Amino acid sequence: MNIFEEDLNDTITFWEKIKNIFRGKSLWMLHYCTGCGAVELPPTMTARFDMERLGMGPMATPRQADVLLITGYLSVKTLRRVIYTYEQMMTPKYLVGFGSCTLNGGIYYDSYAVIDRLDYYLPVDLYVAGCMPRPEAIMNTFKTLENMITKGEANGWKKYVENYDWYRNNQIRSLGEVYVKDEFHE
Repeated sequence: MNIFEEDLNDTITFWEKIKNIFRGKSLWMLHYCTGCGAVELPPTMTARFDMERLGMGPMATPRQADVLLITGYLSVKTLRRVIYTYEQMMTPKYLVGFGSCTLNGGIYYDSYAVIDRLDYYLPVDLYVAGCMPRPEAIMNTFKTLENMITKGEANGWKKYVENYDWYRNNQIRSLGEVYVKDEFHE
């Protein structure tokens, strides 16, 4: 991250760059596990690979999480819950798709009940490649995400706001009406 002389004169740019440096060093992850790939998360989070040394930790609620990690395939029912969860997160927020299931449906690509493209419904900042990705690949992806945040390049949440109608129409086309039900929207 470089802060140049002209950035010091532009307070918005300067402070955004400072915020991005800190955002990239402390990430709280909420994982939404729907498939077999979730079995790789415990070794990643615990002593063997210790993702906390990268400044990442697990979080129990979407309102306090920065990163939403989707593991495994999404059915029509689970996609609705993922949309609720994503919309409850505060901005800036980041979405990571885990494994080939979130990219193309994986081995269930031709099932009528499986959503085969997550980025058609929500803005994915990064994908972790593989079926199923090993802990080293997960750690590499998180490190890449941290670098993208620090450089101000992880802007999926801005893309979601700017193109909300497009995402919303895709969600409604697959799910019917999508209602967010919580204490703020009822």
